[in-house]
Amino acid sequence: MDTVINIAIYLQFFIGLFAIVNPFGTLPIFFSMTNHQYEADRNKTSLITAVSIGVILLVSLYFGKIILDAFSISLNSFRVAGGFLIVSIAMTMISGKLGEHKQNKEEKNADVSEYDNIAVVPLAMPIMAGPGAIGSTIVWGTRYNHWIDYLGFSIAIIAFALICYVLFRFSAPLIKRLGKTGTNIVTRIMGLILMALGIEIIVAGLSNLFPGLTAIH
Repeated sequence: MDTVINIAIYLQFFIGLFAIVNPFGTLPIFFSMTNHQYEADRNKTSLITAVSIGVILLVSLYFGKIILDAFSISLNSFRVAGGFLIVSIAMTMISGKLGEHKQNKEEKNADVSEYDNIAVVPLAMPIMAGPGAIGSTIVWGTRYNHWIDYLGFSIAIIAFALICYVLFRFSAPLIKRLGKTGTNIVTRIMGLILMALGIEIIVAGLSNLFPGLTAIH
């Protein structure tokens, strides 16, 4: 029974990660930033980006608790802050502001040729593995900290990185098939899922910070 519950937890983590990063919605950004590259170079960028995403999230999973302790931040406070961040990202996705929450004004206007390796910066971080994804990973890793859970989350992260690689690898034909309308629909659906998960995280954090609220309810 415990194994089934754990599988459900890992699946929920994977779905939440997929929703907050929204690789389908990021495809236009990736394609536009690698459009100047030859196919072989674009394939290499896809691989490096996917590996970088996996490494960043795995580091967040295994060392997130240490980072929180170093700054004397409680898990529940981090949950509330992370939940609000996730909800704010979800709002921009639902409103159809594709990619605006992933790049600031300077990053949008920057010449991608100025970056030595756009696969790591800014594609992997902060466009893909940004504060929302890192924060969500830390929350899950601190809440379920058994070695089996870490193994399950690690597999989920690796699987997610592989999916990102496949999507980036075939970004050109996918962009043509999805089109602007298809991309917007996927983005809004992911936004709804993401908002629900963000609210769940906020409620869990507030319930632990203020037990009296749960008792009153």
